Amino acid sequence: MSDGVIIIPTYNEKENIERMIRTLMALEHEFDVLVVDDGSPDGTATIVKNLMEVFVGRVHIIERAGKLGLGTAYVAGFKWALEKGYEYIFEMDADFSHNPDDVPLLYEACAKDGYDLSVGSRYVTGVNVVNWPMGRVLMSYFASKYVRFITRLPVYDTTAGFNCYRRKVLETIDLDNIRFKGYAFQIEMKFTTHKCGFKIKEVPVIFVNRVLGTSKMSGGIFSEAFFGVIRLKVSSWFRKYPKVK
Repeated sequence: MSDGVIIIPTYNEKENIERMIRTLMALEHEFDVLVVDDGSPDGTATIVKNLMEVFVGRVHIIERAGKLGLGTAYVAGFKWALEKGYEYIFEMDADFSHNPDDVPLLYEACAKDGYDLSVGSRYVTGVNVVNWPMGRVLMSYFASKYVRFITRLPVYDTTAGFNCYRRKVLETIDLDNIRFKGYAFQIEMKFTTHKCGFKIKEVPVIFVNRVLGTSKMSGGIFSEAFFGVIRLKVSSWFRKYPKVK
């Protein structure tokens, strides 16, 4: 078993998932992969299960009945990874918007440089986004600025979905108390990690818009993030966060 596992939530990713898994399996440092599939009708889970026979003990799957939300998919994956004893737990998309070659950079920030959470950041060195419509780039960029302004979270890319956690972070956070299910989940996890006193490192990466498959972004996801950030900040005034031991 590797010391790290990459959690990939999927819904209808048959065009991407096999190539993604094979690319991750070919990395010099061995990482395991856990796919959390939300009942994809396109056969994504079947592709993963076939690869489990090729990469025995390194590729795993959790199958869920229907679309239950990004946040709950990751929480299910986190709990599985903690139970299995992994030290480094990654979040990553299936669609190659996150470059698999950057996984070792996030790993090194935690394993070698001593950070508790490393974030694959689109905005720490400017705007590193390829093939996104300008409107979406601006929306994402200013959303992160808005989150930083409201929460005072010292992270430029607050909605980044390409992250590596040390297990002690996920053991400290009450995962059952994480409320958001969409992209605001990523904000809440980083905010809670910071409030608990853990060290966060942003690693510059280039984000590339998906070529194959369909984006899962929606207006509801953005409204959850916009209004949720205010609720998150206000509730933090009355909440006691567990501290790093």
